[in-house]
Amino acid sequence: MGQDRPVSLDHQQCYEALRSRDTRFDGRFWVGVRTTGVYCRPVCPSRTPLSRNVDFYAHPAAAEDAGLRPCRRCRPEAAPGSSGWKGAAGVVDRAVRLIDEGALDDGDVAALARRLHVGDRHLRRLFVEHLGTTPDAVARSRRAHLARRLLADTDLRVADIAFAAGFGSVRQCNDVLKATFRATPTELRADLRPARGTPSRTGSAEVTPPRTGSAGVAPSGTLTLRLAVRRPFDGAALLDWFAARAVAGLEVVDAETYTRRVAVGDRTGAVTIRPTGDAVVLDVDLPPDTHLGSLVAGARRAFDLGADPVAVDEHLGTDPLLGPLVARRPGIRVPGSWGGFEAGVRAVIGQQISVAAARTVLGRIVAAHGRDGAFPEPEDLADAPLEQLGIIGQRADTIRRLADAVLAGAVVLDGSVPHEELVASLVALKGIGPWSAEYVALRLGEPDAFPAGDLHLRRMLDATNDRTAIARAEAWRPWRAYAAMHLWQTPREERP
Repeated sequence: MGQDRPVSLDHQQCYEALRSRDTRFDGRFWVGVRTTGVYCRPVCPSRTPLSRNVDFYAHPAAAEDAGLRPCRRCRPEAAPGSSGWKGAAGVVDRAVRLIDEGALDDGDVAALARRLHVGDRHLRRLFVEHLGTTPDAVARSRRAHLARRLLADTDLRVADIAFAAGFGSVRQCNDVLKATFRATPTELRADLRPARGTPSRTGSAEVTPPRTGSAGVAPSGTLTLRLAVRRPFDGAALLDWFAARAVAGLEVVDAETYTRRVAVGDRTGAVTIRPTGDAVVLDVDLPPDTHLGSLVAGARRAFDLGADPVAVDEHLGTDPLLGPLVARRPGIRVPGSWGGFEAGVRAVIGQQISVAAARTVLGRIVAAHGRDGAFPEPEDLADAPLEQLGIIGQRADTIRRLADAVLAGAVVLDGSVPHEELVASLVALKGIGPWSAEYVALRLGEPDAFPAGDLHLRRMLDATNDRTAIARAEAWRPWRAYAAMHLWQTPREERP
C-alpha cells in the first residue's frame, strides 16, 4: 500500500503533528490507518493510532488509490485547501487549481497538460511524484467529496447533486461514491444525517436572504456550503477591501457579507460569501444542478483560502518594518479576483485614477456589456465602443487589446501560467506596464506578486524608483503579495 506516495512527507514529523492534533497541518497531509482501512485529517478526534500502523498522503486521492475510505468523523472533504508547491511542482499546484475549477469535468488530461504547456505523460509523472496519484484520481476525489458534502448538507435530488459536483451522469456518480465511500448516495445521506441533523439550507423558501442592501443581487440561499479556513483569518479586512471597490450592479458588500453576480456557462445568478471565525460560508442562488466547482473555486480564490497564514506571518514577522504590521493584523489575506479577465480590466481602468472613479467606470461597463449583471467576458468587450462610456481612447484600446489577446490565447488569465510568464505576456500589450501586470498577478493568487511601481508602496519603503523597492522587498519572497497588503493597509504616518 502507498508505493507511489511522495517521499517529501517525513513520517516522524507528520506523526508528531497527528499526535498533537496541530491545526496548522490540517489540509497539508492525510493519515491512512492500515488497521481500519480509513484515512483521516491530522486533527481527527479519534484515538491516535500507533505509528507503525499509519501512512501519510499528500492528497486524499492518493489515500483512496491505496484502498482507504474517508473517515466519517473528521470528514476529509471539510479540510482547508492547500497550495504552494514550488519549483517543478508549481505545475502541480496550478493543475490542481484548474482541476478544482472543473478542468477535467469537461476535458481530459491531455487538454489540461496543453494549458500548462507540458506533456501529458510529464504531467502524470509530476502528480505521482508530488501527490502520489494521478490527475484523473484527483478530479474523481474532488467530485466525490463535493457530492458527499451536498448529500449531507442539502436536500437536493441525487440527480442534481451528480451534475452539481461535476459528474457526467448519475450512474457515474453512484459508481464513484460506492467505490470511495463503500455506500450508495441514499445510504450516505441516511448515514450522515443523524450526525449532522437537518440540513441548514434546503431551498429558497426556507431561508432568509442575507442582508446585502440590494434586492437586485441578493441570493435567496438556495444552497449553502461551508469552506474551511486556516486561522488566523482576517476576514474583516477582506470585506473592507471589497467594499471600497464594489461595482454597482455587480457587487454589494456590507459589514458581514460580499455578494456578486456570477455566470456559469449560460446561467447567471448570485453568490454571497460570509466570513466567520473558522469558515467562509458560501450561499449560491443558481439552479440546483449548476456545476459548483467553479463557484467554490471562485470563493476560495476571492478570500484566499489556500493561504498558509502561519508560514506567511512567521516569515514576514521577522522584518523590522513588517513585524509590527503583522502583529497588528495577523492572518492577512490577499483579495482575489473572481475572474482573470475581470482582474485585467480592473487593473487597466484603475491606472492613474482614484478608486471611486474606477468604480464608476466599471459600473458603466457592467451595465452596458455585462450579462444579466455578471462581469463581461472578453468577447463582450473585444469590439465594444467603450469610449461612449467616458473611457479615454487609449485606455479603451488597451481593454480591447487585452480582450483580443485573451481570446487568441496570447494572454492566459486562468491561473495556469507561472508568475513571470503571466507578467511578460501582459506587459507585451501596449498600455499595460509592470505595475498593472503585477497587480493582475496578485489578484489572481500569485503569492509573490509585487507591484513595485505603486506610489504608496514606494513611499512606505522610502524607495525613489521601482528597482529600489524591488531590492527592499527581496527578503520577503515568496510572500511579497502579503507584504504589499500590509503596506497598503497602513497609512504612511503610521509606518513603524
